[in-house]
Amino acid sequence: MAPNGKSRRGGGRAARKALRAASTGNEAVRAGFQGGHYKPLRTAEMQAVHNAALTILARTGLSDHTPELLDLVLPKGAEINAHGRLCFPRALMEDLLSGVANEFYVWARGEREGKDDIHCTAQNVYFSNSGTAVTTYEAETQSYRPSTLRDIYDFTRLVDQLENIHMLGDTVLATDVTDDYSHDMNMIYAMLAGSQKPACLTFRDRAHIPDAIHLFDLASGGEGKFLQKPSVIFGGCPVVSPLRFGKENLEILIDTAKLGLTVDLAVPPQSGATAPATLAGTLAQAVAETLACVAIVNLISPGCPVNFAAWPFITDLRTGSFTGGSGEQALISAAAVQMGNFYNLPTSVGCGMTDAKLPDAQYGLEKAMTYALAAHAGANRLCEFGGMLGSLMGCSFEAMVIDDELGGMLARTLRGIEVSDETLAVDVIHDCAIDPGHFLGNAHTLGYMSTEFVYPELMDRERTDTWEREGKTDLMTRAHKKSETILSSHFPNYFGAFDAQVRDEYPIILDATSMKHRAG
Repeated sequence: MAPNGKSRRGGGRAARKALRAASTGNEAVRAGFQGGHYKPLRTAEMQAVHNAALTILARTGLSDHTPELLDLVLPKGAEINAHGRLCFPRALMEDLLSGVANEFYVWARGEREGKDDIHCTAQNVYFSNSGTAVTTYEAETQSYRPSTLRDIYDFTRLVDQLENIHMLGDTVLATDVTDDYSHDMNMIYAMLAGSQKPACLTFRDRAHIPDAIHLFDLASGGEGKFLQKPSVIFGGCPVVSPLRFGKENLEILIDTAKLGLTVDLAVPPQSGATAPATLAGTLAQAVAETLACVAIVNLISPGCPVNFAAWPFITDLRTGSFTGGSGEQALISAAAVQMGNFYNLPTSVGCGMTDAKLPDAQYGLEKAMTYALAAHAGANRLCEFGGMLGSLMGCSFEAMVIDDELGGMLARTLRGIEVSDETLAVDVIHDCAIDPGHFLGNAHTLGYMSTEFVYPELMDRERTDTWEREGKTDLMTRAHKKSETILSSHFPNYFGAFDAQVRDEYPIILDATSMKHRAG
């Protein structure tokens, strides 16, 4: 002991490792910290984008509308212009925007209810999976293969154990299930069996929605349970840029709005290809296309929650290909979020869409940049969050656990620095500076150790000689070990007692026995 009775540093490296192992790495963070501090657009610039978007909606409008849509919106103030396009007059838009819902909940199920509910309002930030990638990355062969239904279950049960990924999504496509109805029902089954976290997904046909809701009921505990506390939001891409409707996803938007459920959507115009080459022009078009969806929802069901999901994408004009990891992508995504906040609407944005083909230096740079700007702009949901690679073409189990760890670090930056007499620690500084000359072992230090800092599991913070002595492992190796540990031991089926009924009523492909073992 020191002469003043205060403990000096002790325990050595083994004790420090034990302390780190005892920490969950999440005590310093939680879901839903507020962003909104990063604002790439000035107030006058937001107003200019708003004015441009309303002009586009009033003058240019959208094509490929359906008779059903016209029957719903023309009697309520929408118009057909001389070009036969559906337009939304400025006065109508201003009136609709004054009455939009500015929040929605997506509830967790079972034991996660309450703890993992998502409340999209203001600038609360959550990390959400989505993407529907068509391939899965295999670390052992460093190659991609077509993704499968089993991959959906495996990615979902992995996320079930990753506390910094807050929302499930149909991360990959079940390319081995070709029938549309069977695909949708099996995708839902694999996701809801694998986790009780809130979820977002889409359908291939509006006709599947009633059966899907019955399946949601069974996952929620019985008939009628889902609509009491919806644990899933669904939508798609109802607009095909530039300024055309996509029939199938438009129909899902219409039916969702009629049910009064949260309408999730994504509107992804691509600069220089399906939108102007300028960032401002792409942003104005993305806002206009997204506001068209907001208008339709509110004309069908006033005040129905709808997600402002302007997802402008960037084109590498040298090749014409989409680039998800560029600085321009990070910038325009944050600006799109800022426009959603301008309208006081719940927001989502695609980010973390690295162009890298494996978790390497390019991957880390692009993900950190696009995540950070979108989060600090205040997006309610950072979508495409976990594991996406190759410009959304592939997904990786290893990348998923790396992104989870990045999510904890990012959440800590959103939490910010709490300033109070206790945290300023003037008396602690005085005592420790006099003796023993450091803060290790001090009660103040120990008291804040687990609540002030995030302790990543995968990031290497050891000395170089320790790293060499312990095998010179890289991040990908450590991530592979963690993902395999989870996937070899965690085999949930949260349908529980309802699983037999589900299998009796639906064409479920995943075998109940094989779901209890690692595939392959």
